[in-house]
Amino acid sequence: FYTIDAVKIAKEVGLKNRINMVTQTAFFKLANVIPFEKATELLKGAIKKTYGKKGDEIVNMNYAAVDMAAEALKKVEVPASWANAEAEEAAKGGCPATPAFIKEVVQPMNAQQGDKLPVSAFSGREDGTFPMGTSRYEKRMIAIDVPQWIPENCIQCNQCAYVCPHAAIRPFLLNADEKANAPEGMTTVAARGKEFEGMDFRIQVSPMDCTGCGSCANVCPAPNKALVLQSVEAAVAEQRANWTYATHKVSNKADLANVKTVKGSQFRQPLLEFSGACAGCGETPYAKLVTQLFGDRMVIANATGCSSIWGASAPCTPYCTNDQGRGPAWANSLFENNAEFGLGMLKAHQQCRAKLETLMAEALEADVPAEAKELIQLWLDNKDNYEESKKATDALLPILKDTEVPALQAVKVYEDHLIKRSQWIFGGDGWAYDIGYGGLDHVLASGENINVLVFDTEVYSNTGGQASKSTPTAAIAKFAAGGKRSKKKDLGMMNTAYGNVYVAQIAMGADMNQAIKAITEAEAYDGPSLIIAYATCINHGIKGGLANPMKQMKEAVKCGYWHLWRYNPELKAEGKNPFILDSKAPDSEAFRDFINTETRYTSLAKLFPAEAEALFEQAKQDSIARYNTYVEMTNK
Repeated sequence: FYTIDAVKIAKEVGLKNRINMVTQTAFFKLANVIPFEKATELLKGAIKKTYGKKGDEIVNMNYAAVDMAAEALKKVEVPASWANAEAEEAAKGGCPATPAFIKEVVQPMNAQQGDKLPVSAFSGREDGTFPMGTSRYEKRMIAIDVPQWIPENCIQCNQCAYVCPHAAIRPFLLNADEKANAPEGMTTVAARGKEFEGMDFRIQVSPMDCTGCGSCANVCPAPNKALVLQSVEAAVAEQRANWTYATHKVSNKADLANVKTVKGSQFRQPLLEFSGACAGCGETPYAKLVTQLFGDRMVIANATGCSSIWGASAPCTPYCTNDQGRGPAWANSLFENNAEFGLGMLKAHQQCRAKLETLMAEALEADVPAEAKELIQLWLDNKDNYEESKKATDALLPILKDTEVPALQAVKVYEDHLIKRSQWIFGGDGWAYDIGYGGLDHVLASGENINVLVFDTEVYSNTGGQASKSTPTAAIAKFAAGGKRSKKKDLGMMNTAYGNVYVAQIAMGADMNQAIKAITEAEAYDGPSLIIAYATCINHGIKGGLANPMKQMKEAVKCGYWHLWRYNPELKAEGKNPFILDSKAPDSEAFRDFINTETRYTSLAKLFPAEAEALFEQAKQDSIARYNTYVEMTNK
């Protein structure tokens, strides 16, 4: 076995992207079976052959990674006693006991011993379901450096938590008792805002779950940064107990804040945490935010793709539940039928609720307790209102629990459908723009109250980086090795033509408020909604990697590469223009500077310099034409 000084390589080579990761992994594997010199020779030959077309800079940086890896490798002598080592139960430190499913199924699978599990290990789960929130037990500790909170610099904006791809940094509000019982060294400051009077505030990091992308530290708007990076080893020693206390002993106080704001939303528990997405992923912050807003009543149909992989890579289930045991119900379907799959979920729920409404009406006429009748009437009057249906449900469930009244027993059968659900369909651009487009169009044309969130990475991210109809002019991708020649499909504008579909284009890093406004408007709209979210991706080859995805989104909007807008059909009934352009007039002269920060464009200039100039200019003109179309829409 060999180990490596990963900090040295990451910092000195300065490449945190897929190419470098693949290079290092291949080297480690080779170095364990053949001499270093031979491993180096073979690997450099493969690098030249594979990445030579990307230019000398990429090749030389990967050569450097190999050379430095060889210098940093050292042999580790494995103690003979390890051959008979037995697993020890870790100290809980206030955490709940590890569930049997984690010990009996998840841990063996993570140890790559899943093929040895007997069928009996899955007893009680013959339907194929997995419990929620298994990712919180993995504690991968893969980061090199993790954020350290500087309380005196913090302006309590919660933007760090808002953008975190893995929900590994969160704000907490502590009352007097919680502050008094906090672990020694768990620093807090007085919470800002009248609604938080008497509370203390803390930003808490989970160092063992953080991926070290740095997005939180980079987005911090404080004059003096409130987050700085420190070694993960030091952070674990200092913050492990604090994280346990904050998540298990501090009560949630989100009801004190306006959850439809950036700051307020982050006091809600994320119901998507510690996924296996790339460090700095541009997709998961959107999905995490949606779960904070609606997660306790969400049902998600997820198309195959990146979002299905980080959404449920067995045995890791990052979607989780709140302290009431409520959270998103999630299922994955194919590229070609996910939209129909999600519509089917909604129609099934509607049928169950229709039956439930009939049973409720019958119960009113039956011999049931007066208290139950009052709650049943309250539910019937507010069944399509989430907040009110939840209040009625919470009061009715204890009565239904042990009832022997036949009319109420019939209602109990459908108790999972008492609260108005929020139906969502998730998927990437490969699904929405291409393979699943026919189904998506059918669902949006149905007029049903259903919400669609598209993670637009402008490429088939999970399956190898193939071009999709979302890929813009000039971008290099598989099946577009010479640069994409056709312009990007404007999926959003196509769906405004229906007139009754809520449509929005968002980019969290460019305008956090616009993103949350669009998401809440879309969910509240009684009809189909489509949100297209710009998501930075490792396939873009962003200069500097994915350490600052929010800045990349901001620059994309600033130069007109991406535009922010909303189309709200409800405004037509008020005599207003339903189209709202949220982007400012772009600085088109900065367009070329922006695409020069991404390898998918710069590699075209190296491979086909003559064609590249024409394609880059065409891409710029396409962006200007799109913006002009949006301006025309605002004047209608």
